[in-house]
Amino acid sequence: MNFAVTGAFSPIFGPHPASRTRLPLFMSRIIVIGDVHGCYAELLDLLDKLEPAKDDRLIFLGDLVNRGPDSHGVVSLVRSLPNTVCLMGNHELRLLEYRKDRDPKILKDYDWETVRQLDEQDWRYIQDLPNTQNLPDIQTVCVHGGFLPSIPWFRQGAEIVTRIQVIDADGKPRKRTEAPQGRYWADEWEGPPFVVYGHTPRPDVYRRPWSLGLDTGCVYGGFLTAAILPEREIVQVPAHSRYVA
Repeated sequence: MNFAVTGAFSPIFGPHPASRTRLPLFMSRIIVIGDVHGCYAELLDLLDKLEPAKDDRLIFLGDLVNRGPDSHGVVSLVRSLPNTVCLMGNHELRLLEYRKDRDPKILKDYDWETVRQLDEQDWRYIQDLPNTQNLPDIQTVCVHGGFLPSIPWFRQGAEIVTRIQVIDADGKPRKRTEAPQGRYWADEWEGPPFVVYGHTPRPDVYRRPWSLGLDTGCVYGGFLTAAILPEREIVQVPAHSRYVA
């Protein structure tokens, strides 16, 4: 199945093949996809492998953009897909901060290529991204980065949920580079709800009793990963290249 985006962006989904899921064929799937980071070719591969049906729901965990070769292609494809929501990632949030303030100090070096690629439709799509996606029927919440266990998840804003990786000695949300001795928030999250997230790249999915991390470093030469809910079945495709050293 070819998901390449051309013209008016109208990909057509095929039916469920009987072999690809344990769910009965009349049931739709919830497909959650980890950080794409401009890896357009790999996203096409993953969608071909997943073969989403028209009733399936797709949830992208944010960081569609930056570092990889085709941020515009990824955003254009994602916004064209039916029954799809994308969450706010820290990379989208930073670009929006620049878009608002026009302060070049906000951007990292690789952001500039993304700013040149994105068109007005892309920007409009990005500015409306939600922070979380609640799936109460399966007691699951999707988010880009994660949550502080000390605060109810629904009270945490973008500055926390798009950026947290670890918790420092003072209980503050931090990136791994900011607090190398920090404790992974997912190791301390006791739920409910169950949390599916991206943001923190690892060689493999990060499974904990109450969370599942899906960033497997596609842009670093790893894999682009999806989880099919509620079974939490993992589907992956390998990166075509290592785009970031």
